[in-house]
Amino acid sequence: MFIAMNRFRIAPGREEIFEQIWRQRESYLDEVPGFREFHLLRGPSDEEATLYASHSVWESRKAFEAWTESESFRKSHAQARTPTGTTLGHPRFEGFEIVL
Repeated sequence: MFIAMNRFRIAPGREEIFEQIWRQRESYLDEVPGFREFHLLRGPSDEEATLYASHSVWESRKAFEAWTESESFRKSHAQARTPTGTTLGHPRFEGFEIVL
């Protein structure tokens, strides 16, 4: 199993906009071989930002990488644009192999 996460820093007051974009977009993940589950996680907030993470679970790293090269990936990410000033920097990707 493989977990793929992207961390996002969201500007204060822009959290609802960010969450709404995720609620409304079509992910196409249910049609992707090897996909298991997805969650959008909200983390701590401070005066600078609120931390979010997209968290997807995959059968394997190979299944995740195949998705990143697929038409489903391109269609999903074409809808992912956020208004200027919502995100603070680029998302930070983290991938994890499940050990236990």
